[in-house]
Amino acid sequence: MNDLPPHSSMDAANKGKLFLLFRIGDQRFALDTHDVVEVLPRLPLKPIAQAPQWVAGVLAHRGDLVPVIDVGALSFGQPAATRTSTRLVLVHYRVDPERPDLLLGLILEQASNTLRCAPEEFLPYGLDNTEAPYLGPVREDAQGLLQWIGVQALLSDEVRQLLFPVAADSGGELA
Repeated sequence: MNDLPPHSSMDAANKGKLFLLFRIGDQRFALDTHDVVEVLPRLPLKPIAQAPQWVAGVLAHRGDLVPVIDVGALSFGQPAATRTSTRLVLVHYRVDPERPDLLLGLILEQASNTLRCAPEEFLPYGLDNTEAPYLGPVREDAQGLLQWIGVQALLSDEVRQLLFPVAADSGGELA
């Protein structure tokens, strides 16, 4: 006799989105893994002179130059601690239809666990934070509140232009 549950029961157990969990200080956050391209150890970066303090630098990755930001420094002014669990996470940055293959690097502290849950478990927290539109809804569990970070809303228009300058019409050079 087959000891496995019926196929429909297995499907119900696997529903939901998969989230990559990380911390900024003692606060917990989550990214939808659909946005994640690759999770790397924290790698050496080329620093960028005169860049905002939350721009960690640039990474050469498989022939592409990828800007990297420290999400803790961007959000709360707290750069990620150097730990073995601090990761450099490459994400799809899909805000420009003319350049759909952009990558953005994120320095994330304690980014070593995942959670699968229904997106509906994250609820609005009642504050319209226009200064940080990437801070999404929250989910309560036994460890407290977990907040969903929206990757596509991480960068303001000004920061997006700084990190991903649009090529000029003259000769294809960067602006």
